[in-house]
This record gives sequence, structure tokens and C-alpha cells, in this order.
Amino acid sequence: MSKRAIIALKVLVHFLCLVPFAWLVHSYNSGALALKADPVNYITHFTGDWALYILLACLAVTPLRRFSPKLAFLIRFRRLIGLYAFFYATLHLATYIILFSGYDIVMVLNGIRTGQPGVIIKEWKIVWPPILNDLLKRRFIQVGFFAWLILLALALTSPAFIMRAMGGKNWQRLHRLIYVAAIAAVIHFWWLVKTGVRTPWKDTAVLTILLLARIAFTAMKRLRAKPALSTRTTKS
Repeated sequence: MSKRAIIALKVLVHFLCLVPFAWLVHSYNSGALALKADPVNYITHFTGDWALYILLACLAVTPLRRFSPKLAFLIRFRRLIGLYAFFYATLHLATYIILFSGYDIVMVLNGIRTGQPGVIIKEWKIVWPPILNDLLKRRFIQVGFFAWLILLALALTSPAFIMRAMGGKNWQRLHRLIYVAAIAAVIHFWWLVKTGVRTPWKDTAVLTILLLARIAFTAMKRLRAKPALSTRTTKS
């Protein structure tokens, strides 16, 4: 695939991944968001849903490219898609911290504009105790925060120079944790919804298929490696 085509596809990936965020901003500016029964809850679910959707899309890259050599170019976009999953996961977390916890972002911004950055710490000291209390009591917050921490580590180590510094194998081992993050995210979703609600089953099904595909491809790779190893041993 030509360099120009790769650039065009990257632009397309950026566009597609930013569409949900643009829609959210548009809903806010147009007043449509304010008409929701619970705008804060809507933003929380919206950002969380898209974080999970994009995370699953990122996981789908590897099986798709292994399924067909013609799709090998998709690997070029996996890191970019993963960063957008982290972006929406961070928005999801920020919604909880800023909107649910009562963090007065307006006061903070005004304080920054007027040269009083200390208001950032002041507001944080106010909301930190209830946030910590929620984190200790609510298991869906615990597992969700765990998933976010993994995505944070993967985002921070995504640049090529860090990969070179870590070494390819170490970098790959770390970035396999994306599967753990996805599992934790789905568990977070299940524990978040009310009893009797089965909304996450589609995400669970997609993740299960992707995990099974990963296991199958790994098993096939090992089976192919064994005959090759046996042949080398026999020749020697």
C-alpha cells in the first residue's frame, strides 16, 4: 500500500474516532444534551460505551490481519485506535471526577484565568475523600479504574522510542495487557448496570470471539513451530 493511501486511511481513522466526541460537543452546544433526563449519566455512558467499542476495534486488528494477508496494513492503525480508546476512557473517568464528584471545574478555570492556580488543589481536596470512599466501596469503580490504569501504561509506552528503549519483547509483553484491560472493562460494564439488565452481552460476545481468535492463532502458531523445530533437530 502506498504512503499516500496510508496517510489517507489514517486521516479517516482520526475522523471516525472523533465523530462520537464531535457529536457530544454538538449536543452540548445545541442544547440537546440538556434535554436528556440525566445529562451527566448520559455523558458517562456515552464515553464509556465508545471507549469499549474502540478498544474492541483495536483488538480486532490482529485477528483480521492474520485472517487475510491483504489486511496486513491494518497493523499500522492499531496503536492509533488504541490511543483513541484511552482518550474516551479518560473522558469517561473525567466525567466521574468532574461531574459526579462535584469538582467545580468552572471555579478552577476562573482561578487559573485570574492567576490563582491553588484553586485546583483546593477543589481536589474537597472531592478526594468521597472519590476515595467510592473507590473503596464500589467494585465496578475499582475494576474500571484498573482497566484505565492499564490503558494509561499502554498509552505512555506507545511511542516508538519507548518501544526501542524497552526492547521489542518486553514491549509486546506489556502491550498484551490490553486483553486484560478489555476484560476488566467488560466486567466494569456488567457490574455497573442494574440487576436484570443485559446490555453488555453484545460487547461480551465480541470480546469472547476476539479472545478465542487470539487463543486459536497462538495455538496454530505453536503447532506450526513444532514440526519446524523437529526437522532442525533431525538434520542436526
